[in-house]
Amino acid sequence: MAESPDGAALPRRVALVTGAARGIGAATARRLAADGLAIVAVDICADDSSIDYPLGTRAELDAVVAECGPDAVAAVADVRDDEALAAAAATAEERFGGLDVVVAAAGVMAGGEVAWKLDDSSWAANIDINLSGVWRTARAGISAMMRRPRPRSGRFVAVASAAGMGGHPTIAAYCAAKHGVIGLVRSLASELGPTGVTANCVCPGSTRSGILEASRRLYGLDDLDAFAQHHAVPRILEPDEIAAGISWLCAEERSGVTGIALPIDAGMTI
Repeated sequence: MAESPDGAALPRRVALVTGAARGIGAATARRLAADGLAIVAVDICADDSSIDYPLGTRAELDAVVAECGPDAVAAVADVRDDEALAAAAATAEERFGGLDVVVAAAGVMAGGEVAWKLDDSSWAANIDINLSGVWRTARAGISAMMRRPRPRSGRFVAVASAAGMGGHPTIAAYCAAKHGVIGLVRSLASELGPTGVTANCVCPGSTRSGILEASRRLYGLDDLDAFAQHHAVPRILEPDEIAAGISWLCAEERSGVTGIALPIDAGMTI
């Protein structure tokens, strides 16, 4: 446990991570736990009829929690559900005494059609989960972080995408949502400036995950490594690499970093 300048013990910092059953969310939960934070790991733990691949399971979420250690708990919540997200934030406060870090990592890939032919279900899944889900997570999480007394070291980090910094064929809804995440985070940063809470996002390139596997099928590629052709560093990124960037943004020492969209993309956007 950290100490204040006068030697008094400070409360352990606490993080809530959505999309924590696997991929970037799982890697982030493990990394923040290794950094010494208590963890509330959140995932939907159910499939969705609008998404054509399996989503994270309760068994996967429980396995991540076990890896994070005794100061970690699971919370089942859909990021489209305000009440469930509020309950997850309340779990952080009731179990660990407060909330200091919120990472919005939940996301999906739906589409596979040019924008003007995309069906309502695919559009809604991308916007409701990838964009509105980040806003709902911010609404629940930042409200809890603001209940920490000053001086705060609150950190909100959203997982956007390199696709939020450009345009790509047949994933227009995904790109639109991720562009929106960057705009949302920048607005949050300007609103939160005096509060001791920062807001940032990371923009991963092609990262080994369920979303990239869905993208592989969408583009009819034989294997994930084919996406490396879009990177200056010619390989697929690993979730732990994205988690390392998120960890950096979440550190107490990063109070002067806010409103940025940090590319962790192997040079995809240069």
